Amino acid sequence: MSSPILGEFAGTFVLVLLGDGVVAGVLLKYSKSENAGWIVIATGWALAVMAGVFTATAVGSPDAHLNPAVTFGAAVATGDFSKVIWYSAAQLAGAFAGAIVVWLHYLPHWGVTTDPNAKLGVFCTAPAIRNVGANMTSEAIGTFVLVLVATAIFSSRVTVAGVAPGLGPFLVGSLVWGIGLSLGGPTGYAINPARDLGPRLAHAVLPIPGKRDADWGYAAIPVIGPLGGAALAGLIARAVGF
Repeated sequence: MSSPILGEFAGTFVLVLLGDGVVAGVLLKYSKSENAGWIVIATGWALAVMAGVFTATAVGSPDAHLNPAVTFGAAVATGDFSKVIWYSAAQLAGAFAGAIVVWLHYLPHWGVTTDPNAKLGVFCTAPAIRNVGANMTSEAIGTFVLVLVATAIFSSRVTVAGVAPGLGPFLVGSLVWGIGLSLGGPTGYAINPARDLGPRLAHAVLPIPGKRDADWGYAAIPVIGPLGGAALAGLIARAVGF
């Protein structure tokens, strides 16, 4: 069985399983990759995107968005909004399920990790300096780059015959790697409402010992910021004819 909706679910599931998984390895106590650092996290997320795109495509989604902001940006660029609700719901569900499996995979490590912020940080983003305007702008800029450059990669102006089969996920993963290294410092670069909100919901309901609240006061920023940045990128892509 395959379908675009199932593909978006499966791809986002893999994205979050590997992405939140690398964060868990770096932040949780007694993990063999504890304290491995930002470059490891950025690289892990880049590879998670690559793996998620391959999975989504194989399961039935030729779009392989894995991200409501990407879906929304594409809708703005094309004028076709028919996929926004269905794709976004599947992506959110996939992200939630992926986060559940990360919790299960690292099950013994939650009880020995005493920092509640580290436990929350496995699941969702938080700003280095809390400032609503600056944080919203950072998320918007990161997502703007994601959507604009991803659109450019697959543009007929870049390649007449299209991207070679199988190459696209590597290019998108490299783009996310660059965004993480260059722009991820201020907010942790959610750049994806489902990637942040789905795991945040999972953190809220899971029986994690010693956890804090899910920081709902910040939760709107990695949703609204990416959607705004994606919409701007979609408008520009439409205007210049990508």
